[in-house]
Amino acid sequence: MRKNEGNVTYHTLPCGMRMVHVHTPGTATAISGVTVGTGSRDDDEGVHGMAHMVEHTIFKGTARRNAGHIINRMEVVGGELNAFTTKEETVVYSIYPAGNTARAMELLADLIQNSQFPKKELDKERQVVAEEIDSYLDSPADAVFDDFDDLLFAGSQLGHNILGSKTALDRIDSEACRAYVRKHYTCGNMVVFYSGPESAFRVLAVASARFNPPHGDGLAACRRIPEVMKPFELRRCIDSHQDHTVAGARLPGFFSADRHAYALITNILGGPGMNSLLNVALRERRGLVYSVDASCAWYTDCGAFTVYYGCDPADTALCTRLVRSTIERVADGSAISERALEKAKKQYLGQLVVASDNRENNALSIARSTLLAGRAATPSETTQRILEVDMPAIRRVAETLLPCSILTFGPSGDA
Repeated sequence: MRKNEGNVTYHTLPCGMRMVHVHTPGTATAISGVTVGTGSRDDDEGVHGMAHMVEHTIFKGTARRNAGHIINRMEVVGGELNAFTTKEETVVYSIYPAGNTARAMELLADLIQNSQFPKKELDKERQVVAEEIDSYLDSPADAVFDDFDDLLFAGSQLGHNILGSKTALDRIDSEACRAYVRKHYTCGNMVVFYSGPESAFRVLAVASARFNPPHGDGLAACRRIPEVMKPFELRRCIDSHQDHTVAGARLPGFFSADRHAYALITNILGGPGMNSLLNVALRERRGLVYSVDASCAWYTDCGAFTVYYGCDPADTALCTRLVRSTIERVADGSAISERALEKAKKQYLGQLVVASDNRENNALSIARSTLLAGRAATPSETTQRILEVDMPAIRRVAETLLPCSILTFGPSGDA
């Protein structure tokens, strides 16, 4: 066992899988899950959507359970079974009343180790995913992000939609799903996680008895660092009343020494606070948008900074100029004083404290960090790294966001 800080400990199961335990005494619920180091980035060419399809259909039958048994196993005790796919991870987990950890772990292990992907169930779920693709395409505020990624990471494994395409779905059969699991769901590529009131000793015993994947123990991901693309500014015509715009730039990856500086400047520019620079410039002063949001996506070897705003087509050019000029003013030091930077650090650290109260997101974040880095940064380590960010670092990272690439989805005609 290796301790982190306070309530987090790390363990290794007899099979070689890592486990992270977050002890939350007194809570009435528990969370158990498995984070797998494979996502849409690991889809084979021509079968984009494979990781997502496996996540959907892993619930459809194991060697000894049918789909009905699987969906009812946790629900009969008031729990839920969830899963999601990202660019680099697949997560399967359950939230349930405390005291049902043995039930949850046994089910999760069965899904991860013994899913059969029956043809009949696969055919039904193929239609469900096709409807999900249509629903996503009907939301330009979501779809514009995928097309932006396609351009920012053009030609790479990161440059396609997590859901894939309907054409690709037709190429995915039961054996393809089983082969994908054999390749990627390996001991060295998975982390078991738990958050709840039970002791680490008890949870470790349960997990050790259940998890023993029959697959190899190596890391299966074979990822290429995307080439750096030239900045772009494009408009694509869709049937909508609003323009939906993403402005952004490529970032270094999860292990970058500047990651906390990027996170802080993203919060200053377009974080959840109403006092973010872009919210003040676009909404509070001019009433041009309902909301403007900035975010960072961190992958193992690169990342993306994005700003999203939806507005009347007649206002898009002005909004874009304001976004660019705000970042330029941060880069030249005119937008943020030393005193303002210290206030921004205090605000950001407070937001992290509030966010940490969400046990589900906290557990998922710790599990991802354990998968990537072997452990999660402690709260005191994160605080220290943020407090160390100085004005030269802010200006330096702001300069890397310029010139912004721009993609707009909106109606045809003059913007």
